Amino acid sequence: MNTASLAQNNAPLLTIAAGGTGGHMFPAQALAEEMLSRGWRVKLSTDTRGARYAGGFPDAVEIEEAESATFARGGLLVKIAVPFRLLAGVWATVRAMRADRPALVAGFGGYPAIPAMSAAILLGLPRLIHEQNGVLGRVNQLFSKRVPLIACGTWPTALPSGAKGVHIGNPVRASIAAMAGATYTPPGDTLRILVLGGSQGARILSDIVPAAIAALPDALKASLQISQQARSEDMQRVTDYYASHGITAQIAPFFDDIPQRLSAAHLLIARAGASTVADTTVIGRPAVFVPLASAIRDEQTANARAMAEAGGAVVLAEADFTSEALSAVITDICQMPGRAAKMASAALSLGKPNAAHDLADLVERLAKSEQPQTNES
Repeated sequence: MNTASLAQNNAPLLTIAAGGTGGHMFPAQALAEEMLSRGWRVKLSTDTRGARYAGGFPDAVEIEEAESATFARGGLLVKIAVPFRLLAGVWATVRAMRADRPALVAGFGGYPAIPAMSAAILLGLPRLIHEQNGVLGRVNQLFSKRVPLIACGTWPTALPSGAKGVHIGNPVRASIAAMAGATYTPPGDTLRILVLGGSQGARILSDIVPAAIAALPDALKASLQISQQARSEDMQRVTDYYASHGITAQIAPFFDDIPQRLSAAHLLIARAGASTVADTTVIGRPAVFVPLASAIRDEQTANARAMAEAGGAVVLAEADFTSEALSAVITDICQMPGRAAKMASAALSLGKPNAAHDLADLVERLAKSEQPQTNES
């Protein structure tokens, strides 16, 4: 075995337990990037569905798929099988961790995280949870009292009695961090608006935003450049609508250059997912957030609250999200360059571009059984 291989085998191992959506995967990816840069080995424990969101992880991250399941989907027979699938996933993960013992297991939420977090508890391994939203997700709630602390991406985060939290922020991918604090030039000869609906897309944005844009004053429409995420089934009608109104627009189910588009944008219109809010504050851009109304814990409203209170964002509840209301908000922001610039500055003031670094420090301290301070702001 050569020297490089020996060093790699002797390197401490971080197992990241995450899955479900990009909201769990993006901060997990950011931590993976940071830990690799520190000489750690990194594995991602997820299920088949979660692995589909792992394309952005560095090649050096080993992906281990574990059987997992949720009671939230499927019919009666599927639900009956859930405990057995989970037990199979936990047992397989226990065996894998015995063969290659992690120095720490970090859970980022989503039901694919259940096997690795459960195995870490059974084996007595150092562990932590990172919660991206201002309200704990179901899986993180399940494990919240079985970890020494919860690293919170949004502050304050509602925590159950007895759970301990530290404000870390939401780690952003290296491609976002590279754009941190990019200079904001208020709307002028060009007005670039970026519309994002989260990793699943958002039909309501396809329904409302184009009409709101078409209703803008002619002076604003003349300089418009739109980048809008839309579900595949909505793409054609959104594209046709903009074209029929002479508006320059790029429509896609997903943009793989969001850091560049966000840094170039004068205004973001988006769901208030934790990663979206984090990216927006790290780069520093004005935003109109439309929290997901069907979220059981209303976590997206909690995610957007600090940015709205600081003056960096306008929050429109779905019940109030009409083309007329949105058009008025866009006009108010973009016809007053001074306000747009102040909003960008307010957003930037909340950014935590070093969250991945700080979370990595926490991983290393916990792996050495050093207890950090809790309830920091």
